[in-house]
Amino acid sequence: MSVREDDRMTIVTASVEVTTNDATTPAAKRGGFWRALGTGISAGILAIIIGIAAVTVIIPHATGATPLTVLTGSMRPHLPPGTLLVVRPVKPADIRIGDVVTYEPNPNDASTVISHRVIAITSGTDGSRVFTVKGDANNTADAPVQSKQVVAKLWYSVPLMGWVNSAVSGVHRGWMIPAAAALLIGYALWNVVSGLIDRRRKRAKERQSAESA
Repeated sequence: MSVREDDRMTIVTASVEVTTNDATTPAAKRGGFWRALGTGISAGILAIIIGIAAVTVIIPHATGATPLTVLTGSMRPHLPPGTLLVVRPVKPADIRIGDVVTYEPNPNDASTVISHRVIAITSGTDGSRVFTVKGDANNTADAPVQSKQVVAKLWYSVPLMGWVNSAVSGVHRGWMIPAAAALLIGYALWNVVSGLIDRRRKRAKERQSAESA
């Protein structure tokens, strides 16, 4: 008789263990999936922020280049409005036909620059180079550009990032950079807190499982 009672107890205990595992495993899997998804999304956002900072601020600053924003459609379709142009100083002798150069249409006004493509190169009366430039979407060329007017040559461009560059320039820089820093700090704190909570829950489940056994 005692043997049969022991058998029954063994069967009941095994049944309880199986039921408990079946109830908790799907929930644990769902929780793990959403945690992994959240971590992936957060890491992706962080990578985007770092990438934007690199192409708009870090690389130009480290190399002495200048980020510019295309504001008009004169260079469509290759450089539409909103494109970020990163330009570097260039010697007139190094400019070739097909290059996109940035020049000052009025040498007395350095605040205004134009970035158009070189379509012809000639020599001036003093032997200096004179460039004929034209916007890809324009029907006519600009006025002849003297060597002293050229300030830079296109290094690389990034679609749409020009708007971001404009947003973090001038008066907007005062609040955009602190806001980005606050987001990064919040992201780091969220990772730390969520990690602590996950570990605490895991330990609690382990203790509960040990007590049940």
